[in-house]
Amino acid sequence: MDFTMDMFRLDGKVALITGAVYGIGFEIAKSLAAAGATIVFNNLDQKSVDDGIANYKAIGIEARGYVCDVTDEPGVQAMIKQIKADVGSVDILVNNAGIIKRTPMIEMAVADFRQVIDIDLTAPFIMAKAVLPDMIEKRSGKIINICSMMSELGRETVSAYAAAKGGLKMLTRNIASEYGQYNIQCNGIGPGYIATPQTAPLRELQENGERHPFDQFIVGRTPAERWGEPIDLAGPSIFLASNASDFVNGHVLYVDGGILAYIGKQP
Repeated sequence: MDFTMDMFRLDGKVALITGAVYGIGFEIAKSLAAAGATIVFNNLDQKSVDDGIANYKAIGIEARGYVCDVTDEPGVQAMIKQIKADVGSVDILVNNAGIIKRTPMIEMAVADFRQVIDIDLTAPFIMAKAVLPDMIEKRSGKIINICSMMSELGRETVSAYAAAKGGLKMLTRNIASEYGQYNIQCNGIGPGYIATPQTAPLRELQENGERHPFDQFIVGRTPAERWGEPIDLAGPSIFLASNASDFVNGHVLYVDGGILAYIGKQP
């Protein structure tokens, strides 16, 4: 097969991005839509789903939204069945929904630890389990798990999150191992620190005119010497969702400006 740019097109594909009302999930959905995919997403309640539909409509994307808790297996199975009836079976699954609780480990309640694991690790298992049968039947499918630099690194106060994202990296590899024979590719994206409205307070100048300490920390640890922009996730997302990545499987693509490769500046 000769290379053409059409290998990156997603026309006729149905892409489900979990929790993609705003933030990174929304930006990934925008990029997949730009490549031709039909966008569907979910969130926990009708108001947030309605907000998401409005967000997409404002930029010219006709997305469909569904109320569903990704940790509820019967609910997920029902949603996947409904999506299939509405627009067709899911060709691309992006496991984006997640939470983080920043609490020192010895102060963290076991219930909170389990909640993070349930949403950030068990839910991607439930979602993948739900879409895999149709992908196996079609002998085609893409699963993209939103991992993290915490899939590789530890940091203060994020024991549950790091445990979940490390587990998600290995779930990614195992899905690739089990289902690669059906032309199904499961890969991950590990975003670095991305400049979104949610991280804006960490990038505001202080009263003395200096950068926020966390902003200084991130820029100093990043060879690119900047935060990532949402557009930095577009190319990797389209690549991993498209035929261009048909022989890429079980990989986590870190979009981090080089943080994981860098020991930091010498003092």
